Amino acid sequence: MKKILNTAQIREADKFTIEHESITSIDLMERAAKAFAKKYVKQFSASRPVKIFCGPGNNGGDGLAIARLLHKKRYTIQVYILQNNSGFSDDFILNEQKLKNKNRIPLHYITDCIFPTLQENDVVIDALWGSGLSKQITGLAENLVKHINEHKSTTVSVDIPSGMYANIPTTGTAIQADFTYTFESPKLGFLFAENYEYVGEWKVLDIGLTPTFLDEINASHFLIQEDDIRNILRTRKKFDHKGKFGHALIVAGSAGKIGAALLCSSACLQSGAGLVTAHIPRIGNNILQTGLPDAMITLDNHENMITKIPIAENYSAIGIGSGIGIQSLTQQAFINLLSRYRKPMVIDADAINILSLNKGWLEYIPKGSIFTPHIKEFERLFGKSSNSFDRIKKQQELSITHKLIIILKGAYSSISTPEGIVYFNPTGNPGMAKGGSGDVLTGIITAFLSQGYTSEQAAIAGVYLHGLAGNLALKNKTNYNITASDQIQHIANAFKKILS
Repeated sequence: MKKILNTAQIREADKFTIEHESITSIDLMERAAKAFAKKYVKQFSASRPVKIFCGPGNNGGDGLAIARLLHKKRYTIQVYILQNNSGFSDDFILNEQKLKNKNRIPLHYITDCIFPTLQENDVVIDALWGSGLSKQITGLAENLVKHINEHKSTTVSVDIPSGMYANIPTTGTAIQADFTYTFESPKLGFLFAENYEYVGEWKVLDIGLTPTFLDEINASHFLIQEDDIRNILRTRKKFDHKGKFGHALIVAGSAGKIGAALLCSSACLQSGAGLVTAHIPRIGNNILQTGLPDAMITLDNHENMITKIPIAENYSAIGIGSGIGIQSLTQQAFINLLSRYRKPMVIDADAINILSLNKGWLEYIPKGSIFTPHIKEFERLFGKSSNSFDRIKKQQELSITHKLIIILKGAYSSISTPEGIVYFNPTGNPGMAKGGSGDVLTGIITAFLSQGYTSEQAAIAGVYLHGLAGNLALKNKTNYNITASDQIQHIANAFKKILS
């Protein structure tokens, strides 16, 4: 897992590296600049002029070092230095002197609101302020940021877009970057929708901070990596049989939404469950018998809705909620299930909406169960939040209080655990924002639970593989065309990629 560190922790890691590797802060700055320049050269042609805007602190010092390194690679460089009354940092001054000694890169000092013209073919490198910014930018600095944002040139930020806060909501003016190259650890704010206009596409660059310190530092937020999924998945042995991989029950569907049951059950089978039974209203019998002969079916007494769920003790895992509706008889069937089934289950969609109407029922949810709400479902059940930082904190607290895994779906889906850990998922794409995608995810996670994986493992692996399947589907389609069925068709390829 990749730790997501806050600004203070990154400073500690910088300090530890300097003290224990016998290097200076200017040497560490050079490492960062080299990592940035290496990535930049891979992405941008030397035919595009580069305008680097540097603030007076160490982020500006990074920018000056980057200017020197890109100049060596034959990029056309112009450097603009914002002057203020507080003076320049020591490492900034050292890098400024190096550039002056070269005497080949023009240095321009900004003292008033006469700013350089920016062309569409320019690349602007934003090195004005780093992640340590603690107050809104104002005056000349704010006007400069607005000037950069108004133009169509491509903007790349060094470590974090200037004016943006790493760990709290951004309230003032900030650079609207197209790309952000950040150092050693992603910033928590990069993972939230309201900051996308600032961050753009981001990449973490390794700058060689001491690994032992990074390993030991405490963190509660993590970014899932492909190797984490590889370590979770178990090898299947020659004499294993279907009984070893569990019997999953999918409770899904109502009149007009039998497709939800079909998608969920199919995803469950594709994800390794030994046996899958779908409990559906009678109206869906022919659809599932024809569309998914691999699954078994139990039929509800009611033609159009779920009113009675079969003896649950026969199943190793249950996934409930996809397309079941919120009718009173279905609500009663759900509470009856909760009264007698004590294993962790996957609770999605209308099952969450039923709980929103009966919040006292939360106490009956088996410990370790997995909730999979999107933001609106989360808000119906747990209330609204003023911003993503508040929401993630609430999600953490609710997982701890109710001993639940909560998966808040979206870009960088967050997975919170009863221990207060939050994992963010990097896979997936906007093409997955389609009806039925959540049903597929529920099926995948239920399959992992049925095979005996822990709730945490099932949630992490399920979310990652679901997003990866969506990414693989994108290779032959666009973000406009991907369907839930496409995701199911690529589940096998997602497993294959991890296991290869």
